[in-house]
Amino acid sequence: MGLIIAAPQSGSGKTLLSLCLTAALRQRGLTVQTFKVGPDYLDPQLLGTLSGRPCRNLDPLLCGEPWLRAAFHHWGRATDACLVEGVMGLYDGLGPSQEGSTAHVARLLNLPLLFVVDAARQGASIRAMVAGFHQQEPGLSWCGVVLNGVGSPRHQQLLRAALEPTGLPVLGSLPRCGTMALPSRHLGLLPPAEIRHFQVRCDQLAAMAERQLDLDRLLPYLQASRGAPGPSPFLAASATEIPPARPQPRPSGVPAPLVAVAHDQAFCFLYPEQREWLEHWGARTQAWSPLADQPLPEGTAAVVLPGGYPELHGATLAQASRSLRALRLAHDHGLPVYAECGGMLLLLRTLHDPDNRPWPMAGILPGAARHGVLQLGYRRALACGASPVVRPREQVTGHEFHHWQWAPEPDHSSRNVSPLGTLWQLSGWGVPTRSEGLGHGRLHASWLHLHWSGHPQAPRRLAAAARAVTVSTGKSRLD
Repeated sequence: MGLIIAAPQSGSGKTLLSLCLTAALRQRGLTVQTFKVGPDYLDPQLLGTLSGRPCRNLDPLLCGEPWLRAAFHHWGRATDACLVEGVMGLYDGLGPSQEGSTAHVARLLNLPLLFVVDAARQGASIRAMVAGFHQQEPGLSWCGVVLNGVGSPRHQQLLRAALEPTGLPVLGSLPRCGTMALPSRHLGLLPPAEIRHFQVRCDQLAAMAERQLDLDRLLPYLQASRGAPGPSPFLAASATEIPPARPQPRPSGVPAPLVAVAHDQAFCFLYPEQREWLEHWGARTQAWSPLADQPLPEGTAAVVLPGGYPELHGATLAQASRSLRALRLAHDHGLPVYAECGGMLLLLRTLHDPDNRPWPMAGILPGAARHGVLQLGYRRALACGASPVVRPREQVTGHEFHHWQWAPEPDHSSRNVSPLGTLWQLSGWGVPTRSEGLGHGRLHASWLHLHWSGHPQAPRRLAAAARAVTVSTGKSRLD
């Protein structure tokens, strides 16, 4: 039922190997379902584009173990092959624990490990490292090792000889090749839309896999358990609510509420389940592009602004007068607005780009954002007040990953239709507790990324708020 790609540490070649295998399987005419451990938006975009179907995140910390199992068996049974890319080092989880790690997910799903090692500066010492990882947890199943960054046939021969006493088969050796390096920037790899000649690169990855990997031995591990998909993970997660929630019937003659979801190169940090959850709860979703200066779609009853890279597009966004005006009108008319991380930056008065040049944004939230200290990690969030998706005293788990910092300022304008209050008290391993986010009953603005599969009442509430807007007028207030 698939395998999971693990490594000693980040930067070892997990993504490269995952893309090589996916590309080779597709060229062989096989369908592939890919998964990614952890709170990652960029690797899944690469894997999803290459496989031709959405890559699904498997994160027990953000989504919970019931969702993780249901999601894997639901989507994993619909294809010929199934591949999971791990996160960081094999045993790296929350703080010093293994919670949320690749090893944690491998145990939950009973998946064998394919261990990829950056061997560029390794000789016989590679045996101690691989044997140490292998012996640390004997209960994990391993299918073999792949060597990455091999410099020459002699180097490969040395590494294989060194690993023989471990009893682990070497199932491939990827050469040291700068032209195959994946381009990146401050939050990770570039998304596929920004990689030149991405399809050509994918063909090259497939050819390298055919030459360098023992695909005949790997294929039995990769083959999925074809059959009827498992139960819907959306129903499984909904059933965990107390009392169990079900989608509400739509009043006769009233259209399903429309939720506009920003989606372009500036706002691309979006789990596929975010739109699917809204649709599960009876809403319609439609993508729109602030970067293209599009107005909100006709009939919009709520707005979702996901994360991304607005700081790289400050000048273009500042000139997107139709989009910014539509956002201001949506907020002023009381439409629910949900914004996280980069999406929140669009709501500010000012956004400074990487060269510290200021650009005016929508001006719904006071203050400015500039490049600052990296905030990274899982956070336990205690809700201080209400927003369209949370209620006071609720606790959720989210994830922060941002370099930009927001400096709020007193707001003397009359734009905010309701008083802004603090959203969260955030805490996490090794970081001080702090207040974060602003919002009120119709606005949610926070650095915190949520995966709604771990908090299904969030999209249910947003869909219900959008439905209330639609029912009250028979259409959106913006029409």
